[in-house]
Amino acid sequence: MSFTKLDYCQYLLSSPINYTLTNLAEHLEGVSHDCVNRYLRQEKLTPRLLWENVNDQVQTCEDGFIVFDDTVLDQRYAQAIEMSRRQYSGCEHRVIRGMGLVSCLYVNADTRQFWGVDYRLYDPDGDGKTQLDHVMEMLSHLVEIKQLPFQTVLMDCWYAAQKLMGHIDNLGKIYYSTGCGFSEK
Repeated sequence: MSFTKLDYCQYLLSSPINYTLTNLAEHLEGVSHDCVNRYLRQEKLTPRLLWENVNDQVQTCEDGFIVFDDTVLDQRYAQAIEMSRRQYSGCEHRVIRGMGLVSCLYVNADTRQFWGVDYRLYDPDGDGKTQLDHVMEMLSHLVEIKQLPFQTVLMDCWYAAQKLMGHIDNLGKIYYSTGCGFSEK
C-alpha cells in the first residue's frame, strides 16, 4: 500500500489526541511505522501547502477575525527529535520537552466558521525567530499575499508587545488580547 499526503492529513484531522507514527501504522492495513517515518522524512509539509489546500474553502467576510495561538506538541519521550526543546506548556502548566507551534486561524464573523490558514514551528535555534517574529510574518502574509479581509486580531496576552501592536495599528486593524484590552481604529 502506498502512503500519501491525504492519508497523513486525514489521520491528523481524525486523531487529535494520539498523533504518533506508531498509532497511525496500527490503524492502516499494510502500512508500518517505518513506512510512515520514511514518508515524513522525504515529504515537506509546509504552511504554503496548508494554504493551497484550504484557500478555496475559506469563506471571507469584511468583519473577519484572525486568531493567533500557540501550543507545545508534547515530545517528552523524544530526546533526539529536531526542534524539540524544553518549554512551558499551558496545557500541562509546567515546562516539558516539546515542539512549539504557532497557529493562525481565519474566522468568518457572519457564519462563525473558521479555517487554519497558516502556522509556524517555533525553532529559535534553527531560524533565530521569536514567536512574535512568526506572528508578525504570518500577519504580513495575510495582508500582502493571501489578501484575506479581516478587521480584528485576537491573541493571548503575552503576544501584546509594543512592536506587534504597532504593526497591527499600522495595518489599520483592531487587536484584542486577553487581559490586555483592545485598540480602536
